[in-house]
Parts: sequence; structure tokens; C-alpha cells
Amino acid sequence: MAKAKKPQKSPSASAHDSSEAFEEASPEDTGLCVKRSEEMKRAAKASRFNTDNKRTKTIKKPKSKQKKKNDKFDVNKPKKPPTAFFYFLDDFRKEFQEQNPDVKTMRDVGKACGEKWKTMTYEEKVQYYDIATQKRAEFDKAMAEYKKRKESGLDQESEEDWEIDE
Repeated sequence: MAKAKKPQKSPSASAHDSSEAFEEASPEDTGLCVKRSEEMKRAAKASRFNTDNKRTKTIKKPKSKQKKKNDKFDVNKPKKPPTAFFYFLDDFRKEFQEQNPDVKTMRDVGKACGEKWKTMTYEEKVQYYDIATQKRAEFDKAMAEYKKRKESGLDQESEEDWEIDE
């Protein structure tokens, strides 16, 4: 018959067993509380070091995909157009401020606009969708031209050639 092995206790487990003896005492005794905290500190320190007195490596969680920060910002690249909601927001903001001159915060204006957008029917939103679609088509055309220029090498300017007007 094979003998059963005794499970090995980790340093933190042995510290836990020894701290149980302190728990039987009354909590009013501050001397025991200090001893218990010192015991916990020793157990934590022991768990950080392996038998060779070398610090163990901590396991790092893999980071989520980080966005690459583009150091070079291309001024010639066309901007994406706003969505239909933002075209509606422009119109609504003007009307809302005329009707409610006492409301000054953008938070309140934004909340009212969002509520109005949610209650609008598709027929009311169509005019804003048309504007957004038209601007998107212009953007797509400009972006195609931009890519063509970039591939041909016409937009190859170095950063030293740029001058910042102040």
C-alpha cells in the first residue's frame, strides 16, 4: 500500500494557523493586536520570498489592446463628418436657448436634446439623415483623393517643413 503524503503548508498558511492562537484572546488587549499585526507582516514578507531569499516575480495581467498613439498628425487628412444627431443638435440648441434663456449648462441642453431625439419619428429625422449622408459621401470622396495623393507621394512633407503660426 502506498503511503499518503502530508500536504505541505505554505508560509502564509502556517502564519494563519499561528494567528488563530491570538484570536482566542480578548480584543481589548492592545498588546495582542500588535502581536497579531506583526505576525501578519512577517507572514506577508515570508510569502514574498522563496527559499533562496530571492523575490518572486509577480504575475502581470495582460493589458488590453492599447491604441497606438500616432505621433505624426497629418493635417491634410480629411475629418470625419458628424452624424445625423449632431446636425439635429445644432438646430435644437438654437431653438432650446431661445425658448429657455435661463438654462446655461450644456448638460441640461444635451439631456433635453437626447430626450427629444428619442421621441422623434423617423420622418422627422430624415432631413438630418439626408444631410449626414451627403456629408459622408463628400468625406468618402475626399478620403479617396487623400489616399491616392499619399500613395503617389505628393503629400510627403517632413515635420521640419511645417511652421506653426502663433
